[in-house]
Amino acid sequence: MTEIYEKYAHAAERMLHFVETRTTDQASSTMRVPVADYLDQGRFDLEIDRIFKRLPLMLALTIELPEVNDYKAMDVMGLPVLITRGRDGKARAFLNVCKHRAMHLAKEGKGNCKAFACQYHGWTYANDGKLMGIAEASTFGDVDRSTLNMTELPCDEAAGLIFVILTPGLPINAVEWMGGMYEDFAALKLETWYYHKSKAMKGANWKVAYDGYLEGYHFQAAHTNTVATRSPSNRASYEGFGPHIRLGFPQNTITRLHELPRDEWGRQENKGYDFIRMLFPNMSFFLAPEMGQLAQLFPGPQANQNTTVMNYIFPVKPETEEGLAALDQMCDFFFDVVEEEDYFLGLKVQNGLESGAMTHQTFGRNEPGNQFFHKWVAYYLDESGQTPMPVMKE
Repeated sequence: MTEIYEKYAHAAERMLHFVETRTTDQASSTMRVPVADYLDQGRFDLEIDRIFKRLPLMLALTIELPEVNDYKAMDVMGLPVLITRGRDGKARAFLNVCKHRAMHLAKEGKGNCKAFACQYHGWTYANDGKLMGIAEASTFGDVDRSTLNMTELPCDEAAGLIFVILTPGLPINAVEWMGGMYEDFAALKLETWYYHKSKAMKGANWKVAYDGYLEGYHFQAAHTNTVATRSPSNRASYEGFGPHIRLGFPQNTITRLHELPRDEWGRQENKGYDFIRMLFPNMSFFLAPEMGQLAQLFPGPQANQNTTVMNYIFPVKPETEEGLAALDQMCDFFFDVVEEEDYFLGLKVQNGLESGAMTHQTFGRNEPGNQFFHKWVAYYLDESGQTPMPVMKE
């Protein structure tokens, strides 16, 4: 058994224990988080500046840009970002802005081209960001072309994921950033999958949304006829890797592990238990038996808002139109569960936070993932260096 499957087997053993003893992973104590953390615009601005503009964000899957000259242009919290794949096969990222008069170069969406022409004055750029041509250059005057290349953003690709930092000049190493989660994604070989589609939904403050991914305490009450038919409430395992989290949710059928040799337990994902893989600060990945649902969470534009893009990927592309239509139905089902149950509740939570009914939220000992997450947010906001680096269990 490889090392990663032994780790999964250990998590499976713990989840089985939790189901059989009606217990769960627990923090050492409860934790209170000020309601103002979800409402204050000044704090929200700090979160954007110190977390979302300084840390690597997972902005694209390798399978969204599989070929040379493929690109993806997107709005990221108000910043126009362009991700390209050059002739050398390398993924690069830029601010999607012409250096002449700041017009966007590529329209939002995906495509394939080796150069971009500004629709305002016709300046052209290669997909490696270099300025190729100035329209009617003889009349424009002398300029230093080396200063007029597109503004490049730190970008790195690993395990089928493309990460970008929204501030130029910062160092980036995707493998180091993923840390102990790298092995998880490398084993999935996402770069070989089929990308089907994405859909966006609106939600509450980004931490309200993130909180919802981090516990199964709500399954019975919030997902009575969907998730709860598969997974029991308040039974979960938690593992931290830097700020990232691997959550394990047992299924109602997890006792079937007793029928298998112990060295097979780590290979039973979706056959007795499920994992949610969270990459701080903006990604959640749920691997279902037939598909993967990858959520990208983007705060704003105001403190009480977020946009979440749900991406749907499959191990193999169907060969028929009927097969593709079936994938659409599957995607829409998963999307509707999240939007109509989780995000609907999140908007009500946001309204409750704004009502003035309470000054703090309380996370229980049975919500260690939420506690861990909020400690990491505080860690990144504290530029004094006095906040200790959080650990999952004290």
